Amino acid sequence: MATLALKNINREQLERNADWLAIAVAISLPWSTSATAILLVLWLIALVPTFRRSDLRREAPLTTLVGGLPVALWTLAVLGMLWSDVGLHERLSGLSGYHKLLTIPLLLAQFRRSDRARWVIVGFLGSCVALLLVSWLPTIIPSLASLAWRSSPGVPAKDYLTQSAIFQLCVFGLAYLAFDDWRGGRHRRALILAGLALLFFANIVYLASARTVIILMPVFVLLLGLRLFGWRGLVAATVAGIALSGIVWSSSANIRGQLTGLATVWTSPAYTHMQVTRLVNGAKLDPGDVDLASAGLRLEFYRRSIAIIGDAPILGHGTGTIRARFADVAIGKTGAAVITTGNPHQQTFAVGIQLGLLGVALLWAMWIVHLLLFRAEGIMAWCGLLVVLQNILGSPFNSHLFDFTQGWIYVFGVGVLGGALLRESFKPPLIS
Repeated sequence: MATLALKNINREQLERNADWLAIAVAISLPWSTSATAILLVLWLIALVPTFRRSDLRREAPLTTLVGGLPVALWTLAVLGMLWSDVGLHERLSGLSGYHKLLTIPLLLAQFRRSDRARWVIVGFLGSCVALLLVSWLPTIIPSLASLAWRSSPGVPAKDYLTQSAIFQLCVFGLAYLAFDDWRGGRHRRALILAGLALLFFANIVYLASARTVIILMPVFVLLLGLRLFGWRGLVAATVAGIALSGIVWSSSANIRGQLTGLATVWTSPAYTHMQVTRLVNGAKLDPGDVDLASAGLRLEFYRRSIAIIGDAPILGHGTGTIRARFADVAIGKTGAAVITTGNPHQQTFAVGIQLGLLGVALLWAMWIVHLLLFRAEGIMAWCGLLVVLQNILGSPFNSHLFDFTQGWIYVFGVGVLGGALLRESFKPPLIS
């Protein structure tokens, strides 16, 4: 009996350690890739011994779809190494983008039994607030105007793509909490949360913004109105969104430049192609033309990706073959067509080139099931919905599931928040 009690104490300590390490991972995500990688290893070391075989049997029926589909996609990627025609290094490198999916069922099981999911969210938000304040420092304290960030103005860590995507999650998570607090009579806290949301929003608008984040912003505004107030909220959000868009357009040169460049890609393909050609030939371009050339290159990648998938539509070309297939279609070409890449900047294409339509079907099945998991009410479901939707709606422009920070935000968002919802309900929808 004493030995059994000691084992239970040790197991409980390991569970606490695993929870706090998960919180530490969330805190590190906005800042450091290296710190996050180290903490992830420590988290796994602490977590795995806490599972008994009986625990896994009990959890399996509850996580069949939500946790099983990511594992199925990873398994197909492992099998995809068999028909890949590139070297072992390239195959393993291609497989590495899928590894993080294996942690989704572990997180689901961990936070179904743990009550510390909210601390993970609080830790992530607190870390983002710290990043926000550091980002605004040169504006708040003019004497620091010459402060040189590692990446670009207003981006003290990571890059502007990652920062603006993270801050977008904070904007709409805080906005939901502010509305909820106001309706609950907690007016002072509601105003504080709304002020923080506006600071995050202003950072995206005036300091650092990615085109994908800008495109998703109206969708999230409408979704917030619908979730909080139903169809009347959707109408109100539409009106408010139009008014806010006018203010942003007239006051932010950054946003005007981003949207104007995006419009030029579609309305002036000849000019865009010229800038791409100049970039390929090593010409020095203005910042606006560099962005234009970058967008033009993506369109070129998309066109070639469709052709490459068409050559092996069912099972794809194998894991790790993206760069090799782009090199194949570049033979004998000139201009932008000679550029090869290991990332087509489109999630569906990135999976489809390697694993064909079967892989694409598993990817979208996973996304849909994760989306439906968070259709419930409450802040946990809302935050989970934001994470999944940002990944899905951003997938036509990025391969974020394979990126480090965005990929782990997705995995932790689904795993931690999904586990918290499973803890609240013994029979959640679509998990049986």
